[in-house]
Amino acid sequence: MKAPFSAYLNGLRGGLKELIALLRQDYDYVSVLATDSKGLAVRISQRSRSVSSETMTTERGVVVRVCRDGQYSEYALNNYDQAHPAAAAEEIRAALERQAALLRQTGTESFKTPVLADEPWELFVEKETEQLPETTDVKALVETLTAISDQAMTLGVDMLDCQTSAQSTHICKMFLSEHRDLRQSYVYSEGTVVAIVSREGRTQFGYEGLSGLCGPELFARLPEKAAASVAQAEELLDAGRIEPGEYEIITSPEVSGLIAHEAFGHGVEMDMFVKNRALGREYIGKRVGSDLVTMHEGALCAEDVTSYAFDDEGTPAGDVIEIEKGILKTGICDALSALRLGIAPTGNGKRENFEHKVYTRMTNTLFDSGEDSLEDMIASIKQGYLLEGMESGMEDPKHWGIQCIIKLGREIVDGKLSGKVVAPIIMTGYVPDLLGNVSMRSKDRQVFGTGGCGKGYKEWVKVSDGGPYLKTKARLG
Repeated sequence: MKAPFSAYLNGLRGGLKELIALLRQDYDYVSVLATDSKGLAVRISQRSRSVSSETMTTERGVVVRVCRDGQYSEYALNNYDQAHPAAAAEEIRAALERQAALLRQTGTESFKTPVLADEPWELFVEKETEQLPETTDVKALVETLTAISDQAMTLGVDMLDCQTSAQSTHICKMFLSEHRDLRQSYVYSEGTVVAIVSREGRTQFGYEGLSGLCGPELFARLPEKAAASVAQAEELLDAGRIEPGEYEIITSPEVSGLIAHEAFGHGVEMDMFVKNRALGREYIGKRVGSDLVTMHEGALCAEDVTSYAFDDEGTPAGDVIEIEKGILKTGICDALSALRLGIAPTGNGKRENFEHKVYTRMTNTLFDSGEDSLEDMIASIKQGYLLEGMESGMEDPKHWGIQCIIKLGREIVDGKLSGKVVAPIIMTGYVPDLLGNVSMRSKDRQVFGTGGCGKGYKEWVKVSDGGPYLKTKARLG
């Protein structure tokens, strides 16, 4: 079935168009983003259970963006009364005038930005799904997650707990301006199984997850994740420490995705170019990786948790080739930053929710596949590691340093897995060196979307990333 578009938003449509017409009498540009996204989140452990209708992206509200004399302002409402658009217009005018007066009093300087393009465009998208979070049988889902947790407890001798989670969100967004009328509805879901083990005072956890641009039907695949989660947790209890040094490595698709996200995700978010906070600006058109490195970014380059039809500024979703055969071609950009840089927006303007401002944000960030097999990649390494699982990562866009915390490494000696496992692993390096040493890439590619991404320490949004297995060199410790 198709994910039905919000009746609530359809009811606001006429009143919001009237609001736009009233505000256009005073402003050079007016647009409205209206949201109504419903969710379901269930979390189960041996000690507790919770059921909620809130996820990272559930929201309902309206944000109005206006421009006058090169100055952009925004005003958010969570209770727009469609029957009285004139009252709302007066409320917005008064609030924005107070804001402008404060800027004048403090002598604050701001960007002078051209007026956003507003070519006529109408779009109505309802993506396919089998189920909806708002009509899911919650009792049955709780029973399923409880059974997975109980089953996992029987799979390992050191089991302390097993936490299972299932989240699904029905996203509905409407973007209106004088000449645009865009509506989209889709469902994304994600689930995790976390096995926690303890032995002789040492505690570890194994993590398995799945995600997709689909409804709660995804959760039928969660039981198959229990055994792998327990096995990883038990394996980590016996893991040793790695001897720091530079090694040949093979990154699993999950670790490849972490590198893509941290290395050329934030580093080429072009609102950072506007502020001269990213080294990537100086490398457009230059080599940043080997010929085997091609990377895509965009809501259309994969189908996962952040694959939308248009972004929060009414820009069509894209598929941007950021790196092509090792050459950095471009970055990604929201609409206002694009105007300031004199380029076209890429469909990457995203808000945490309607009350937050737009930033350039990642969607799907993926390395392209190659022609090698994992077996041949392992056979090519004299001394190194196969890296699996990710815990966290961070980067420095001004200097292109990267640091990733990897779940575990499997030792490779003379072209074979030795059976030795080390954990945890911290991988560090200079991004062009790390990607410049990519010498093999596998045929397969995977996408992972169970996490979120913050801009700095806040502004959380959904993202996904991934790629194939990659062979390169890195410093591990």
